Amino acid sequence: MSQYTDQLGRTVMQLHAPQRIVSLVPSLTELLYTLQLEQEVVGITRFCIHPSHWRQQKANIGGTKQVHVQQVQALQPHLVIASKEENIKEQVEDISSFAAVWVSDINNYHQALDAILSIGEMCNKQQAALQLVTHIQQQFAEISTVEQPMSAAYLIWKDPYMTVGGDTFIHDMMQRCGLQNIFSHCTRYPTTTVEELQQSSCQVVILSSEPYPFREKHLADLQQQLPGKKIILANGEMFSWYGSRMLQAPAYFIGLLQRLQQG
Repeated sequence: MSQYTDQLGRTVMQLHAPQRIVSLVPSLTELLYTLQLEQEVVGITRFCIHPSHWRQQKANIGGTKQVHVQQVQALQPHLVIASKEENIKEQVEDISSFAAVWVSDINNYHQALDAILSIGEMCNKQQAALQLVTHIQQQFAEISTVEQPMSAAYLIWKDPYMTVGGDTFIHDMMQRCGLQNIFSHCTRYPTTTVEELQQSSCQVVILSSEPYPFREKHLADLQQQLPGKKIILANGEMFSWYGSRMLQAPAYFIGLLQRLQQG
C-alpha cells in the first residue's frame, strides 16, 4: 500500500501503480500522454483535446463541470486525476467514494512542476516526470528578463468581460512573459468593463482563445473602443495549461514579446 498527498493536502491511498486512470483535467490529460501512459488512461473529458487521437480511443465521461459519475465508476479506475478549480467539489467527492482521487490546486509555476512530479511518482513514471520538469525549467530560463514590463490586462470571458487576478496560474505566466498584470491586486477572476480598461494604465489587452473563443472581430471591436491600447489575440493554452504544454510556452512568450516590442 502506497500513500500520497494531493495538492489539497488529502491522503490518496494506492495498492499499486494505477493500471486504469481517468483524467478530469485537460492539461493533465496531455501530461499523462507525455508520460507515456497510453494504455493506462481509460477515460477523459470532452475538453481533453490533446492528444487528439485519444478523443476517439478513450471513454468520454462528460465535461469538466458535468462529469458523468456513473460512467467513471463503470470504468473501474484505480486513479482519477481532478482539479480544485476545474471540477465540481461534490462530483469529486462522489467519485472519491469508489476510486482514489488526486486533486490538483495549481496557481503558479512551482505548483505546476510539483504536480508533474507527484503524478509521475503515483504512476511509476518518476524518471520521465523529472526529465520533463528539468526540460521545462531549461525552457523558461531562456526567457530574458524584461527591465520594464508592459502593463497588461488578460481577458478570458465576454459579457461580462472577465480577467485574471494575482493568485492565478495565468498571472504567474504573464509575469514570466514580461507582462505586468494590472489586476494583480484582485483575486481569481474578477469582472471588468471597457470603461475601466479605458481609464486604466494598461498598455496591452490580451484576448485569450479560451475559455471564451475571442476572434479577430472581437479584437477589431475592442480596438475601436480602446484606441490608445494594443489589443492582441493569444493562445490561451500557453498561459493556462500546466503540465507538458509548459514546454511550448516559453518560446511562445518570447515570440509574443517580440511582437509587442515591435509595436
